[in-house]
Amino acid sequence: MRLLTAALLLLLIAMCLASAEGVKCKCSRKGPKIRFSNVRKLEIKPRYPFCVEEMIIVTLWTRVRGEQQHCLNPKRQNTIRLLKWYRVWKEKGR
Repeated sequence: MRLLTAALLLLLIAMCLASAEGVKCKCSRKGPKIRFSNVRKLEIKPRYPFCVEEMIIVTLWTRVRGEQQHCLNPKRQNTIRLLKWYRVWKEKGR
């Protein structure tokens, strides 16, 4: 009986972890090049056990498409420049 309970508990934990994988790591595809002037919001989420690298999620606004969210590759030079620009822009209180 104890063996069956332990097996069911392990199965339940495995199912929970499998469902958490899809929720936490939403940057499977990397987004396009972006214009800094279109950035509305920038979120930096730390690494999770299921994600290899940190997630940088950018919310853009354009007249044609409205609001869209994209994941950016943290190793690209354009993303590094965006992070520096956003920190300066935020410090100025805009």
